[in-house]
Order: sequence, then C-alpha cells, then structure tokens
Amino acid sequence: MTQDAVAILYQALPPPVIDGLRKDAKPGGYSDGGADIAFVLRGRGHRVLTPVADPDPARPIDWVFPDTVEGIAAAMAAGATILWANSVLFEGHPLEAVLGHVRIVGQLPELMQRYDDKFATNRMLAEAGLSVARSFLLAQAARPGVVALAEVEGALGEASLRFPLIVKPVRGRGSQGVSRVCDLAALVLAATGLIADAKFGNTLIIEEYLGGEEVTVTVMPPVDGVYRALRPVRRFNQKDGVAPYNGDVAVTANSVAIDEGELAAPAVQAMLDACVRAAELVGARAVIRIDCRADGDGDYKLFDLNMKPNMTGPGRPGRDDQDCLSAIAARADGWDFAQLLEAMLAAAW
Repeated sequence: MTQDAVAILYQALPPPVIDGLRKDAKPGGYSDGGADIAFVLRGRGHRVLTPVADPDPARPIDWVFPDTVEGIAAAMAAGATILWANSVLFEGHPLEAVLGHVRIVGQLPELMQRYDDKFATNRMLAEAGLSVARSFLLAQAARPGVVALAEVEGALGEASLRFPLIVKPVRGRGSQGVSRVCDLAALVLAATGLIADAKFGNTLIIEEYLGGEEVTVTVMPPVDGVYRALRPVRRFNQKDGVAPYNGDVAVTANSVAIDEGELAAPAVQAMLDACVRAAELVGARAVIRIDCRADGDGDYKLFDLNMKPNMTGPGRPGRDDQDCLSAIAARADGWDFAQLLEAMLAAAW
C-alpha cells in the first residue's frame, strides 16, 4: 500500500526525427500496457489516477494520461506524486519540465534518446569491454562513419563480416524492419527498401548474425544501489532467424524462462554480468531489457539494449496471454506481474 498518487503516461506525442533517424511509434502509444499497469496497481490498493472518473477495463485510453504538456498538467492537477512514463522519451520532452517536482518511474529523457541509438550504444558497450555483435552503419550515400550502399560489399570484407547478416533500423522498436539476409543481393534489396520507405530514417545497421540461441535479459533498477538481472527468457519459433514482432505474435507463444540448471552455466552467468554492467553504463533508472544471442562457440553477445521495454501483463479482462518478456522473467523468479510492477514503482526517483 502506498500513499502516493500514480498517473500513467502513454505516448501521445509523435516521435521526433533525431539526426535523420526515427523510432516508429507503437499503435496506441503503449496505452494497452499503461492500462494493464494502472488496473493491476489499483487492484493492489495503490492510488492510481485516471483521466476519467470510472475507467472501463476494456478501454485502455481511460486509464492513461497523454505525455503531452496538457496531459502531464492534468495528471499533476489531479494530485499525481508519481508519473509513470510508459512512453518513449527524448530531449525536450514535456516531462523534463516537471523533473524535481514529482517522482518518476522511467528513464531520464536525455539518456533514453542517447541510448535508443542502437549502433552508438553497442559501440559504447564494446569500448567498455563487453561482448557485442559487430556491425557498421549503411546509407544511400557515404558520410563520416557511414558506408554507402554501393560500397557495402567492400565494407563487409573490411569488417570481416560474412553472410548471413542482419539488416535493421538504428532506432527501431522490437523486430520491426529487421531481417536476416543470406547474400549480397538480399542485403541490397532489404536495405534499398528500408531506405526508400524512410519509416525509420535514412541510415541502417548491418550486423553480424549470431546463429546460436537467443535470450533476453531484464535488468531491474537499483532500489538499493545494486542492479539485478532477472531470469533470462529464451526466444523460440523465430521467423527467418528473427523473433516476430509482439504485435503480431504474443511473446507468451514463443518465449519461456530458462530453467535453474541452465541458469548456472558459465556462459549464462557471464552474460548476466555483462547485462548488469550495461545497465550501469547507460545509467538506467527504470527497467531495461537486453537481447543477446550465442555465437558459434556458445558465448553470448549483446545486440539490442531496450531503454523502454514493453510492459503488458494480465489483469484486465481478456489480457491473460499478455505477459511481456519481463513479466515472464519475473514469474520465473517468483514474482507475479503485480509484484514486478510494485518493484518498478519502488524505484521511482
């Protein structure tokens, strides 16, 4: 039980273009997960503010405030002492105006913007000594640090990258826009399509494909000054080597926490240590999730750090199969969805 008044924010603002790159907005702006959070916390006795007096469990928008200037002002006027930023933040986001006046569940906006750049983040982690998938940037025309599409074959040789490879956006969300390519023609076709579509901006990542098992690791924020990694979750039933977008296939259909025996394996423990170190390096103030894959030797490499993981879960009617990856991990460690949310709430800053 808490005396705080919690208001959940969803992504109502259009995503900004940052250095020519764009993070595509999730349909509904995470209002579905925001409603799950609000409904479950209220059911646990927490004071949860909503924009309507009698929210309908079947209407996500009844449970969440928009992350606009007006939405945040409405939540504050209603008495919010904690704003849960279930949204994608960026420098200049309206949330910055109330920092210091209210507690936050979420990341610092400037840090979310910085580390949503998957290429720059992986480079930083690699420079810190962590094992990260190798990659380079690709665009239609060359510029400093970016390879031209017409010169990609030579760049692959210089980087010692061999097919199959991954083509993906720099500021992507989930597996949207991600594909595995098995030869140069397929790479050029995939890259040309993404660049022409411009949905994610004008620059792509070409990344080594790791053929081993894929797992994802949730790292909890440091309530007591120490980051904690939850149980890794295995991803299976992938399509062409890529986990399907969770908007198309619920993660409960293709994900399961690893068992105790697997958890003790040296390669898994090394991966967990690396994920905790990564959370420290990015200054995470809320839950993050890091996707990892094993290479041919069975050693795991980090390849995708998510500053804003999906946070859906059961509670509202019809949502029994909506455990997110972090909820699956928490359940294996003995927490239900409500307890995971309460642990996140306890880390408000």
